Amino acid sequence: MSQDTPYIFDATDATFQQLVIENSFHKPVLVDFWAEWCAPCKALMPLLAKIAEGYQGELLLAKINCDVEQQVVAQFGIRSLPTVVLFKDGQPVDGFAGAQPESAIRAMLEPHVQLPAPAAASPLEGARQLFAESRFAEAEAALKALLGEDNSNAEALILYARCLAERGELDEAESVLQAVKSDDHKAALAGAKAQLTFLRQAASLPEVADLKTRLAQNPHDDEAAYQLSIQQLARQQYEAALEGLLKLFQRNRGYENGLPQKAMLQVFELLGSDHPLVSVYRRRLSSAMF
Repeated sequence: MSQDTPYIFDATDATFQQLVIENSFHKPVLVDFWAEWCAPCKALMPLLAKIAEGYQGELLLAKINCDVEQQVVAQFGIRSLPTVVLFKDGQPVDGFAGAQPESAIRAMLEPHVQLPAPAAASPLEGARQLFAESRFAEAEAALKALLGEDNSNAEALILYARCLAERGELDEAESVLQAVKSDDHKAALAGAKAQLTFLRQAASLPEVADLKTRLAQNPHDDEAAYQLSIQQLARQQYEAALEGLLKLFQRNRGYENGLPQKAMLQVFELLGSDHPLVSVYRRRLSSAMF
């Protein structure tokens, strides 16, 4: 892979000690284990690069091609791709497997690395950044101040509604969304409405543990599979939910007049077209349809 910035580089079995272990005593190093054949890896990589660049040198990103660098892969017991591991002071301190939303990655990094202060970011951009980092209360406070000066700002209203939804104020969030008059932000508005829909649906469904028990007893229980996906969406477990919805669509595409497909399309709206999961699952859904 090409070297995008001084903070992003390839690491090999031979250079791992120097580039990852030794560097991690100075700056945290995020290690991306990937492979050419892994579509989610390729979708996740630009997001990791964007996050690393945003830290402006306070975080390093090392990329390891698992098809080539077998020694490091074996050393750390990497079993699924993509796998991302954060090293600090010579040791792995955190990480995740599978594609993750930007907010989850930033939340994982937050205790370990300081984000540089944004250069004269607008109040709305600052609130958007706080929301992306799952700092919902701070984002909500910033948006309240912004809307106090201009209560017709469609972007601020939509983001404010999403903050309200995150803490369970669903009726209030819906009222805020109804106040959005602009046609310029249809995708963001549709995504916010989808989030509300999933949260409302989940409130009336059985508990996750009960649904998993039903599926363990009968893996073809379509109702339990669909309801579990909705519960996962309400908890922002988007990859698990999309995988469950796709499998249900493949098994029974006509379930409840196409609910699995409709739910997946709502998730695509919610996450936005630039999210790595959207590109992966949009392609997989298309393949399943044809």
